[in-house]
Amino acid sequence: MLPMQILWLCVIIAAVVVEAFTSGLVSIWFVPSAFVSLILTVFDISTEVQIAVFVVLSACFLFAFKLLSKRRIKKGAKLNLDAIIGEKAVVVDKIQNIAGSGQVKVHNQIWSARSSDPDVIFEEGDVVSVVAIEGVKLICK
Repeated sequence: MLPMQILWLCVIIAAVVVEAFTSGLVSIWFVPSAFVSLILTVFDISTEVQIAVFVVLSACFLFAFKLLSKRRIKKGAKLNLDAIIGEKAVVVDKIQNIAGSGQVKVHNQIWSARSSDPDVIFEEGDVVSVVAIEGVKLICK
């Protein structure tokens, strides 16, 4: 195996490993680019051309993804936690601020909850509205 073939295989493996251990799309752009450069080694294309193809293709894949993702993500769309605010929740454990207790179920998930009014107690089975999120607790009324 030629040294450049080994290099491109290492780039592919490294990019896949990095991508596997990160939560965002960080290195996926390099995989197809390095694969094309690996194919170029079979045809005995110069190292400079291989590197240029790798750089250009990586940039193209990155920008193409950015353009496609901007079209799919709507501006002002609620994401994750913001989507819970305004939702109805069912009290599964009595909400009592003084005791520091209470849980609600919203979107099939159990959350710690507190009342927006410290004097109001919500009993199990009550339906409440989520008005805010403070840390990991939902504030309900």
